[in-house]
Amino acid sequence: MEKKRVPDPKILQAVSRRLATSGIRAPASVTPTSMNGDVTLSGSLQYEHQRASALQAVQGVEGVRRVIDHMTVKPTEKRT
Repeated sequence: MEKKRVPDPKILQAVSRRLATSGIRAPASVTPTSMNGDVTLSGSLQYEHQRASALQAVQGVEGVRRVIDHMTVKPTEKRT
């Protein structure tokens, strides 16, 4: 039995809520997009562990078929 397809705007709303509570803060930034249930996460992160947090936040959102990771880790430069 096939699951009912969830509209992309509803998926994006749920994904955005989850990302907002995942602990990723500025200057890191993650932008989700969704097409037919395929969610792409793009943006820049400060630390590698933020990638895992972002990916985990999206898992289990109703309607998400797969997650595509286009995030990059760009540590902030330390002033000396």
